[in-house]
Amino acid sequence: MRLLKDPWRHWVERGVWSRILWPVAALYCGVTALRRRLYAAGVFRVHAPAVPVVVVGNVTVGGTGKTPFVLWLCEKLAAEGWRPGIVLRGYGGRNRGVLCVEPTTDPWLAGDEAVLLARHARGPVIASRDRVAGARALVERGCDVVIADDGLQHYRLGRTVEIGVLDGTRRFGNGLCLPAGPLRERAARWGHLDFRVTQGRAASGEWSMGLEGEHARAVGGEARVALATLKRVHAVAGIGYPQRFFRALEKSGIEVIPHPFADHHRYSEKDLMFDSPDPVVMTEKDAVKCERLARSGLWYVPVQAALDDELGRRIISRLRGS
Repeated sequence: MRLLKDPWRHWVERGVWSRILWPVAALYCGVTALRRRLYAAGVFRVHAPAVPVVVVGNVTVGGTGKTPFVLWLCEKLAAEGWRPGIVLRGYGGRNRGVLCVEPTTDPWLAGDEAVLLARHARGPVIASRDRVAGARALVERGCDVVIADDGLQHYRLGRTVEIGVLDGTRRFGNGLCLPAGPLRERAARWGHLDFRVTQGRAASGEWSMGLEGEHARAVGGEARVALATLKRVHAVAGIGYPQRFFRALEKSGIEVIPHPFADHHRYSEKDLMFDSPDPVVMTEKDAVKCERLARSGLWYVPVQAALDDELGRRIISRLRGS
């Protein structure tokens, strides 16, 4: 069993490892800042599709709730008459071209997040390492707005609106760039985004997001049970921040036996075999990869983002004014 070694334990404060890695982190920060300036100055070409582009991303690594937010945004746009489409890289997938992802697409081809989005999104989902080509494919399919999932640092793709999603508990950690800290860019970048969404407690100028989920569903089946009826479970999570999932189950009154895995982990039957017969509960992102295992006793918890509707109105207003 390949359990996750959480790098965040070194990123919470500036300890020995962060000081050792600080020169590499400083170089990383400098390169990312220079690259952004070169795109802004026109040295590197920015490709803008014929429709508005909303980029949703992170300034830190690790799970922040970005996928539920993207689905929430799709719903808001579709409700106002837009035809949204989603483009993302498809991390964990083998695809090298421009792939239109279907609900039944193999997650090992498209990536687990891409399949999860395709099962719920109002509009097509394209997995492509070339986000520009992926955005063009969405326009060809009739989309009049593109949502670039995890595209904040992909400056080659032009954008109309930038939205960041942050974990309200961990925030920026020790404030250092990779590998000494969790930052993909300097923390100051957060303040320059058009909209800042924080899962949990939000600071001034940020929009608070919660995740709601009250039922567990059978992996690969139709059965569902209320979380409140579960007493003790083996909790499995191969996401950016597994501990958040474990805590959410504990808040529902469940005794949790935690089993964290690396993000985008490829599960085997052995990974889900435990000493006690308690149910195995996982995230929906994990579930799309475990359906092929076809065994009983596996459950997942679907969640939805809960945000102030005013945020949706302001994003749409910004798009209409572009």
